[in-house]
Amino acid sequence: MPSSIELAVPRATDAPTAAWWRFPMVWLVIGGPAVVVVASFITLALAIMNPDPVLSTSGAKSKSEQPAVQGRNHAATPGR
Repeated sequence: MPSSIELAVPRATDAPTAAWWRFPMVWLVIGGPAVVVVASFITLALAIMNPDPVLSTSGAKSKSEQPAVQGRNHAATPGR
């Protein structure tokens, strides 16, 4: 009867293991972060090519905007 040490050692006749890239779970682990990195570069490119316009803070330009400006200014003042 072989000893327990001989049983723990792999034999040369065992079937070879598959390469790491043949397992679908590996591609899920690598693919998730890779998609996020690509999406972040796309978002960066869109942000650089289409910046938000700078809004004027001088106040209302027309009579119809006056209530909104007054409400904004009143909301920004310290409470009583």
